[in-house]
Amino acid sequence: MKAHDGMYIGGEWRAAAGGDTIAVVNPVDEQVIGHVPAGTAEDVDTAVRAARAAFPGWAATPPAERAAKLGALRDVLAARKDEIAETVTAELGAPLKFSQTVHAGVPVLVAGSYAELAASYPFEEKIGNSTVYAEPVGVVGAITPWNYPLHQIVAKVAPALAAGCTVVLKPAEDTPLTAQLFAEAVDEAGIPAGVFNLVTGVGAVAGQALAEHADVDLVSFTGSTAVGRQIGATAGAAVKRVALELGGKSANVILPSADLGKAVNVGVANVMGNSGQTCSAWTRMLVHTSQYDEAVELAAAAAAKYGDRIGPLVNAKQQARVRGYIEKGVEQGARVVAGGAEAPREQGYYVQPTVFADVTPDMAIAQEEIFGPVVSLIRYEDEDDAVRIANGTVYGLAGAVWAGEEAEAVAFARRMDTGQVDINGGRFNPLAPFGGYKQSGVGRELGPHGLSEYLQTKSLQF
Repeated sequence: MKAHDGMYIGGEWRAAAGGDTIAVVNPVDEQVIGHVPAGTAEDVDTAVRAARAAFPGWAATPPAERAAKLGALRDVLAARKDEIAETVTAELGAPLKFSQTVHAGVPVLVAGSYAELAASYPFEEKIGNSTVYAEPVGVVGAITPWNYPLHQIVAKVAPALAAGCTVVLKPAEDTPLTAQLFAEAVDEAGIPAGVFNLVTGVGAVAGQALAEHADVDLVSFTGSTAVGRQIGATAGAAVKRVALELGGKSANVILPSADLGKAVNVGVANVMGNSGQTCSAWTRMLVHTSQYDEAVELAAAAAAKYGDRIGPLVNAKQQARVRGYIEKGVEQGARVVAGGAEAPREQGYYVQPTVFADVTPDMAIAQEEIFGPVVSLIRYEDEDDAVRIANGTVYGLAGAVWAGEEAEAVAFARRMDTGQVDINGGRFNPLAPFGGYKQSGVGRELGPHGLSEYLQTKSLQF
């Protein structure tokens, strides 16, 4: 797609307040593929004022009508899925097939789920002698990351609109073209002017202005825990609602009764998807000491198959970060059994699919989010030891448990301090709540729990 040179505010594309632009770079060949405006605090203010003006009318729109508009948005996204996939591949570097099935396909499912929820959600209920109303929070400031550029937009904007809120979106500066495509889809779907607004820009300017704006009622942010702390502090000072989906260091726990080959292969595949740039990736593989050596061999063989099947990382900074972690792992005594820190290609921000053995729970690669195609195998002695290791980080976003019997896996999963656990390779559910414990965030996305984040309650007593 051709980049827009303005902001989508109040139902139209408008010139930005300033003249600075952001270059969009293809991480495969490091070539500039477009420029978008670098939004200012003035642009954010204009967008927030448009959202505030549109809020009363959208909030008063019957849920069935809001549902119809979201259904139209789903249909537009489905019709433009090929263009969306090509755009994501161009600015993120994901292989086209992955972009088609995940980056373009999943948001259609999520948008459709909120079209249905908007029509069926209990916005009014009787409790004793009270009637309780679920009402929209107001104007939402949505700040989204680059790793799943459309999915993260839809996961915030769709429930906000279903709830009756209006939105100002500040997408990641690495993947703004996908956000512009989404704005086009909103316009094509006939969603009223001002209900959705887009301001492109860098986080330190446009993102900060959006988080601090006095007329934004809720800030929904997905990104690093460090930035999440800053946004949380800003929102707290203003007694403003906040939803934070932050980092992860998820454990993939393989119990001795599990199918080891399947658990290891699926576990490696989980980390390699999106080049490891997934906050919920199972980057720590926990294996019983009696099966550890076999698991190491299986994981190394599995990772070797991904050498030419994964895309690059999003930018040079991310590439350097991941390679730095691989070097640190070696320095701290871990053993590389697949991949390594050497760049596999002269051009593009690629990193080798890497597997570490002999990883101890205190190492940096076992404690800190790497955000690349790196798997760390950690041995455990018994289930209590596995629980201790699995829960032994500041994060608690996701995880997996494998066992011969489902009940055994469930019993272990209930002991994990994490928000979402896949049992024996459980399938993705777009209605299941997603979000973390501890420093992985505050609040939930997807399904009815995601919708409730954008609602506040009012009770009338009779």
